[in-house]
Amino acid sequence: MTKTPTKAPAKPRAAAPKPPPAKPAEIVGQTAEIVGQTLERALDPLRSVWKSAALRRADRNARQFEGQPAPAVLTTGKPGLKVSPNAVPFPDMGRIAGVELAVGRAGLYKHERNDVLLMDFAEGTTCAGVFTRHGVGSAPVDWCKRHLEATGGRDIRGLVVNAGCANSFTGRPGADAARRVASAVAKRFDCRQGQVMMASTGVIGELLPDAKITARVPEIAKGLRPDGWGDAARAIMTTDTFAKGAVAEAQIDGETVRIAGIAKGSGMIAPDMATMLAFVATDAAIAPAALQALARLYVHTTFNAVTVDGDRSTNDTLLLFATGQAAAPRISRAGDARLADFRAKLEGVLLDLAQQLVRDGEGATKFVKITVTGAASAASARKIARTVAESPLVKTAFAGEDANWGRIVMAVGRADEPVNRERMSVRFGDLWAARDGRVSPDYSEAKMSAYMKAKALEVSVDVGVGRGSAVIWTCDLTHGYISINGDYRS
Repeated sequence: MTKTPTKAPAKPRAAAPKPPPAKPAEIVGQTAEIVGQTLERALDPLRSVWKSAALRRADRNARQFEGQPAPAVLTTGKPGLKVSPNAVPFPDMGRIAGVELAVGRAGLYKHERNDVLLMDFAEGTTCAGVFTRHGVGSAPVDWCKRHLEATGGRDIRGLVVNAGCANSFTGRPGADAARRVASAVAKRFDCRQGQVMMASTGVIGELLPDAKITARVPEIAKGLRPDGWGDAARAIMTTDTFAKGAVAEAQIDGETVRIAGIAKGSGMIAPDMATMLAFVATDAAIAPAALQALARLYVHTTFNAVTVDGDRSTNDTLLLFATGQAAAPRISRAGDARLADFRAKLEGVLLDLAQQLVRDGEGATKFVKITVTGAASAASARKIARTVAESPLVKTAFAGEDANWGRIVMAVGRADEPVNRERMSVRFGDLWAARDGRVSPDYSEAKMSAYMKAKALEVSVDVGVGRGSAVIWTCDLTHGYISINGDYRS
């Protein structure tokens, strides 16, 4: 996203000479500017009227769903999915001062489940975001990018998330639907619509039925509470098989601050930020520019370092909120020495969430770490590691518990990056498969086969060129992936 540039302090200047008389063209330009400003002031009341009319239309549309009881809900994503064997327990999240959460059902799914999340933030909360670089994008991504730029990430008051509809590739109607949802939430939170962030996940190409959501907003908002993290994580799931959360405490100048976050994602996961939906909040007081710098910095080593299937989503979003409710001093620079422990703990939370996405990869049975060393550069190492991690032949070998290290070599070579064939080495865990460009003298098929039965695997490759290195986390590719995606919309 584009950050709002900060202005440098004005330097003292000597008195400028008196300008020459304005030329006719300059007078016309000045007149046009004055007229434009006058029109802007004249249109302000009209804008208020238009906004009120838009809210009334949204309320009318929502009323068609009033009186319908909110159905009972399930606490999982899609019915019938087995929980991933790599699942981790949802942590005790506790509370983040200045944050309240609530969930409810708008009926965006055929089956009964919560599909809407609301988050309410204290006044003065700052926000940063990193979004998908997908060429199509989506209405909620456009909304967040535009309003974070307009507000500079200052005083963000709310977040609304829906599952079941991506509202992507829906044109102007999709943008209007997103605006109406934000307006309804803003009305409930007594703030401007630009102070409400939003995110959507689900089927691409379907227009968001916003009236279903706006009709439920007042009812859902009544359930706001500070300890609703678990319900929130479950409400945003799609093909996820377990809720994903992470929490940590850090010290800033001797004061304790807390960091908590949730994420969703199981398929359509590839490292090109973002890779999913993730919402992280802290009670620390951090200026928007510093918060944005931290988000951009640590997404590189966390969410951009995981892949399930190599497919990037249109809706991927990471939003980071800082409520400023802790006793710690306000931090204005990301490099402030007092932020050292916070930086480490924030990266830890983001990495925990990112790795949980891979653990829950659609149909996955293996959690795999790919490490590449000896590359020409870090970027080269990342490309090689990603090529290995996303190779269908490599991933199916993991699924079949086959230590077919030749497929690793194949993937390394097709990354089209510099490698030294005579010095290349491949290792599975502590077991050498190849050294110096040939099969290792102590290679043992029996030991390799035994190692491949583990749920967590590590593959290390040295390409023998330079000092660049990178790590990517991935999973295997099983029949389960085909089954889940073959009937995704059913």
